[in-house]
Amino acid sequence: MRCPYCRSEQTRVIDTSHDARGGVRRRRVCMACTQRFSTHERAVLASPMVIKQDGTREEFDREKLARGIRISCAKRPVSAADIDRLVGEIESTLQTMGKAEVSSRVIGDLVIAGLKELDHIAYIRYAIVYLGLDDLRALRDEIDRLLES
Repeated sequence: MRCPYCRSEQTRVIDTSHDARGGVRRRRVCMACTQRFSTHERAVLASPMVIKQDGTREEFDREKLARGIRISCAKRPVSAADIDRLVGEIESTLQTMGKAEVSSRVIGDLVIAGLKELDHIAYIRYAIVYLGLDDLRALRDEIDRLLES
């Protein structure tokens, strides 16, 4: 591992811990400049291709998913860690499905379910676009369903 401070490749692991999603956090020290830093490792599993509504296919993009969720959560009391956790859970779910291709609808359903538990306003913001709530009656019906649960 290269030191981010002096670019030396002479580093040593001084501590290792595991997180709930199967990742590894390593605390390291540079032998050249004695600076300490952490690295995070996670297995890179094959992510499925996403089949969009128009039939085109594209690679799953974790950052694109995170961007969409961040937009829904803008100016809401949702931490970056919560958003990263949700994105990680969705990515993990897609990878454990074991399918080479997955519909964008499946991803949208996972996002909508996650946002429903995370923040109701973020859920409504996402639902307006995802579920096509294009009039006040449809929006009100969705809010009523949310309040009932």
